[in-house]
Amino acid sequence: MKDALLATLIEEHSTVEAFASILTLESKALTAVSPLEQLPGIVEKKTELVGVLARLEATRDAQLAELGFPAGWPGMELAASTDTRIAAQWSLLQKAAERARRANTHNGELIRVRMNYNERALAALQVNVPRKSGFYGPDGRIPSQQGL
Repeated sequence: MKDALLATLIEEHSTVEAFASILTLESKALTAVSPLEQLPGIVEKKTELVGVLARLEATRDAQLAELGFPAGWPGMELAASTDTRIAAQWSLLQKAAERARRANTHNGELIRVRMNYNERALAALQVNVPRKSGFYGPDGRIPSQQGL
């Protein structure tokens, strides 16, 4: 059963590395002038990988239970303390997950900066300009005709 847990950890590590690679692509897209062409495919792949990771985590928790360990982090720490192969793979998985977490945080900051820029640009475009006769209002009418 430990071999099955080890195989799950290896697959989980590979999936986290793939997720981190997608985050790198997302970072490049978010710093591009026009990211809209790239982002939908990136988001789709991220969503797919999150589903795979959730499935692998559930599998790992079931395997831990079969080995008599609790689920999640505490169970993995206990399992790692009983097998050097599991300990080594668990360590690799933790490092990959930390890299992905940092990349995701960075991308969140890029998104926040871009949103702030867009909000400032929109505010600049919405400056109150004094209305002069002959200019149409937001409803498409010239102000003197709005009451008709």
